[in-house]
Amino acid sequence: MSVPSSLITPSSNSPVGVARLLEVFADFLEIDVGAGDAAADTLVTYKRQLIQFLDWCDHRQLHPAEITKDDIKKYRRWMIDKKGFKPATIALKLSVVRRFYQAAVEKGLLSVNPATGVKPPKEKRDPAEKITYLEADEVEQLLTKIADDGSLKSARDKALLAILTLEGPRTVELHRANISDIVRQGKNWGIRVEGKRSIRIVPLTPEIARLLRVYLERREAAEGQLKPSSPLFVAVGNRSGGKRISRRGIRLIVDNYLAKASLKQTPGRTLSTHSLRHTAGTLALRSGAELRQVQDLLGHADPRTTCIYAHVGDRWENNPALKLGIKFENDNHQKSVS
Repeated sequence: MSVPSSLITPSSNSPVGVARLLEVFADFLEIDVGAGDAAADTLVTYKRQLIQFLDWCDHRQLHPAEITKDDIKKYRRWMIDKKGFKPATIALKLSVVRRFYQAAVEKGLLSVNPATGVKPPKEKRDPAEKITYLEADEVEQLLTKIADDGSLKSARDKALLAILTLEGPRTVELHRANISDIVRQGKNWGIRVEGKRSIRIVPLTPEIARLLRVYLERREAAEGQLKPSSPLFVAVGNRSGGKRISRRGIRLIVDNYLAKASLKQTPGRTLSTHSLRHTAGTLALRSGAELRQVQDLLGHADPRTTCIYAHVGDRWENNPALKLGIKFENDNHQKSVS
């Protein structure tokens, strides 16, 4: 972890140097985060957030071992005013700083955690406002943009988008999946995915399972028999063909087809790869699936997260204004306001 050289040496007021604090934090990352089994992406995020805080300290000639609660509040103010970070982003950054100092307290390097009790600003947006999704006819519109030309790429893209849109796994979960994670129980197919805190099986519909088999058959035709340790989804092309597809690669594929279907950006709505996960949750609840079933499908630890999808649909379908029975008799006026 690269930190400003000026912070490595202990200050005259504190015998604790940043090198020792970082050593303790490294142990914390290895042993405590994710119960000792944190994903590599998570560890990178923790380190990146901490480096930003240490850079902030360095520019203000503040030694991390001497930081006070007021300093942490000033850091929060800086993130709001100077960086314009959203509340959720600030919450993550403060959480990393708090755990950095907690690790030092637990090892006896510091007596108090200066970040304790410093909360992020409250989210002012309606949580449901962040839920962007496709309607059922738009899902069909999206998938028809993937022409089956017999290529490995088209088969991969069709299976990938169908799974993301209708089954709702996270991008990172498909990025991590291997051939060995394909699960077969009788005629049923599924994919074992590793989420944030658990491992679950994403059940595939018969049609999506068929798309996956077509993709795998074309993979074997190109590469030979696939090993269990081989990545499930791979990049295609001259440069990185056959290598595990990156999370960025998945996002680029999704954005490309959203743009082709003229769905990427429309008035009042901008779609992303995560919108496909929202689509799976929203359409499943709307079609009559139980909340618990959708929670299991998406791998939500807290059912309140899944409830947001129910709220999105309920807001429009059960709008109290619809019950008023008000009719607009002037048809010409109605057309003009629409």
